[in-house]
Amino acid sequence: MRLNDSDLLSSLHEGMFEQPLWQSFLEKLLRRTESTATSLIFHSINDENAIVRLHAGKALPDDFPLLFPVKSEPGIQPRQQMREGRVYSLTELIDPDPALRRVIRNEPTAAPHMRYGRCVRITEPSGITGWLSIFADEEFSAATSARLLTLVPHVRIALRGFVALERERFRSAVTARAIQRLNFGWMTLDAQCRIVDHDEQAERLLERSDRLKRGRYNRLTPTSPDMDREISALIRSCARGEQERPKAINIQRDPWLDMLVAPFQDRSTSSGTAPVAIIYLRGDSQSNTDRHEQLVDLFGLLPSEARLAWTMAQGLSISEAAQELGLSVETARNYSKKIYAKTGSRGQAELVRTLLTSVLALA
Repeated sequence: MRLNDSDLLSSLHEGMFEQPLWQSFLEKLLRRTESTATSLIFHSINDENAIVRLHAGKALPDDFPLLFPVKSEPGIQPRQQMREGRVYSLTELIDPDPALRRVIRNEPTAAPHMRYGRCVRITEPSGITGWLSIFADEEFSAATSARLLTLVPHVRIALRGFVALERERFRSAVTARAIQRLNFGWMTLDAQCRIVDHDEQAERLLERSDRLKRGRYNRLTPTSPDMDREISALIRSCARGEQERPKAINIQRDPWLDMLVAPFQDRSTSSGTAPVAIIYLRGDSQSNTDRHEQLVDLFGLLPSEARLAWTMAQGLSISEAAQELGLSVETARNYSKKIYAKTGSRGQAELVRTLLTSVLALA
């Protein structure tokens, strides 16, 4: 690779972050090789029978990708089984003999501006195959073919990075959707309780909460001074390496919002500010009144029974729930027996599981 091709390589490795993908690289390759069109096509990561088509310059025929069959099929000629890392001319891919052209099924139609071409096949380690091509209305020089060949290992690396990035994006999206359905969010904090990073669900939980806010300088700020001191002490403990196990804190009960504070173990992050703790938030998008009404609809509870059932589902004992609701313990016990019967639960632990795994978790 020539020294003056460094910008070409830079655009190649940055191309996976562009939209459309690799547009700058294909445009620079177009100018550098004096082509009329350049193209990069590759298998779709999520559908092996589909391909991604990228190009710069003049438009290419719709059936152009048929030059590069995914697998051997009846009627496909040996000339189309391209060997990786070898530069092919267009005449090697489209036989000029009209009699032979009629034998080949689905033969692509050449456009006037692509009378001559150079194509190379590249396969990255996981098996995704791509084809880099250049076309012109005049024959290419041997130097241009050599330049295309020197790009092969770099395109392979770029494809490998893109495939890894796309697969990680897919996994992250699936995980994020599952976590959001459970109303979970996360954020990382530095030693001064400033938010370093967070997901969208954590942002939504902060917006809904009256007890937990994003304060000045991006600091996580509880409205309760006592809770602020407790969380700050936990974060300082994490920063000193003294916090060994996660600590759970209830932020508010209506709507319900809990927090789990844990030391941040992954020190490989490349952010400007080093996080020392990670906070997991789980909250409810519904008020207690909404939940009480949903329990009445779902299990046929009386409103008084629904209030007790939901309070017990937050982890309070019967006596604690009775005190919270202003009931006598005896009255709460009588209510609980009716609640267990209507929900089919054999005790408080099963009641909690029944309520939190019902459709209320998705409401």
